[in-house]
Amino acid sequence: MKTDYLRKILAARVYDVAIESPLELAPAISRRTGNHILLKREDKQPVFSFKLRGAYNKMAHLTPAQLARGVICASAGNHAQGVALGAQKLGTSATIVMPVTTPRIKVSAVSARGAKVVLHGDSYHEAAQHAKALAKKGGLTFVHPYDDPLVIAGQGTIGMEILRQHQHPIDAIFVPVGGGGLIAGIAAYVKALSPSTRIVGVEPMDSNAMTVSLKAGRRVTLPHVNIFADGVAVRQVGRETFRMCQELVDEMVLVDTDETCAAIKDIFEDTRTVVEPSGALALAGAKRWLAKRRYKGRTAVAIVCGANMNFDRLRFVAERAELGEHREAVLGVTIPEKPGSFRALCELLGKRSVTEFNYRIAGADKANVFIGVSVSGRDETDRLIAQLDRAGLKAVDLSDNEMAKLHVRHLVGGHAPDQGGEQVYRFEFPERPGALMNFLARMGSGWNISLFHYRNHGADVGRVLVGLQVPDKDRAAFRRFLRELGYDYTDETRNPAYRLFLR
Repeated sequence: MKTDYLRKILAARVYDVAIESPLELAPAISRRTGNHILLKREDKQPVFSFKLRGAYNKMAHLTPAQLARGVICASAGNHAQGVALGAQKLGTSATIVMPVTTPRIKVSAVSARGAKVVLHGDSYHEAAQHAKALAKKGGLTFVHPYDDPLVIAGQGTIGMEILRQHQHPIDAIFVPVGGGGLIAGIAAYVKALSPSTRIVGVEPMDSNAMTVSLKAGRRVTLPHVNIFADGVAVRQVGRETFRMCQELVDEMVLVDTDETCAAIKDIFEDTRTVVEPSGALALAGAKRWLAKRRYKGRTAVAIVCGANMNFDRLRFVAERAELGEHREAVLGVTIPEKPGSFRALCELLGKRSVTEFNYRIAGADKANVFIGVSVSGRDETDRLIAQLDRAGLKAVDLSDNEMAKLHVRHLVGGHAPDQGGEQVYRFEFPERPGALMNFLARMGSGWNISLFHYRNHGADVGRVLVGLQVPDKDRAAFRRFLRELGYDYTDETRNPAYRLFLR
């Protein structure tokens, strides 16, 4: 199998549209980690993503009759731009089916290249089903974004370039994983020529179809995925890519949203380029992998796979980057409600930079303070909490608490005087025009809403925190309502941030 793909990669037609992207040292992050970290800059491609390689290689192998009928694909954006550019180059028509949640910048870029855009569904899975139906109806050739040998071979040219550009030993290559086409192609080439180089796939913790499938020994379909890193948000990996990854991929690494945002900042500081979340996944995974093993002096390559970032999303990224790098701690601190206690708390914080300070009286004898404070890492957070504890102040670390970071820090007010039967839930739904009103309509009016918080974070997922007063006799009906609502949700009724600041 390796030899077959090696031949396909060497013969791939990609350079009609793609450049040989640079392999650059990331000096700042290399110094900070004590390793030699190289960035493969696929964000510099004409469509700001690696996807044009595989798309064009597939299309360049179509017959004249197939090209005359036209091509179609489903994509969250980057593959779509590759297909649109390929269609321009080859003189054929292209129809692109994109989820309605696709960032506007990607939709505009596809339309600008003359392709017909059809918005359908909330996920790639739904868009792909619609695209295949349209392909069958119109006799169009479906260009798969990852599960096609010619597409895989086109992406594999990245591995070929890496080994040519860096002719010294490489300890590991980190690759973002969605459907698996990129990592399958790179692994096929690299493992054939440099079998000692580890191939490490990186996925978001809440969009981890390849990790789950490799552990299960079969392709698993996820019930839902988080689309913050929309370029890798697939519910099921490809059949061929899964087979190849079982044989060629050494391990998988999962990273969270904060780590991804921190990696976006790292890349910006080293390159002055803002990449999209999926474009920063590989670096986030490399940082986690190197730190966990306490490695120093290693050579690691991270694939920067794309830079199609919606400008509005930068607000969310900037807010979470410091937490992802563990340079900000979010704490809930209970202090005595008496003169001088607030000043004493400030003195304990010392010269640390305070990024947020929310105070609300909680009763006659105590008050709860929500604090964001700059730190040098988790160790300093632990030392600060221990210092507060020695001073008799109870502190809770909320740095990994999604409800605290998404909602509580933006809420103004305090504890409700009577919240009998209150149940607090955090919901997520696809963010698009009218989504909040649709959410409210589906909520109905069966139970009294005692708390509600929504904020547009600039992401592709809308997040709402809701408090509902549900009598004991209605608990079964309430659980049924949650199942039928159709949105992802988390029960936050026992969340310490809620109990400190809202209950």
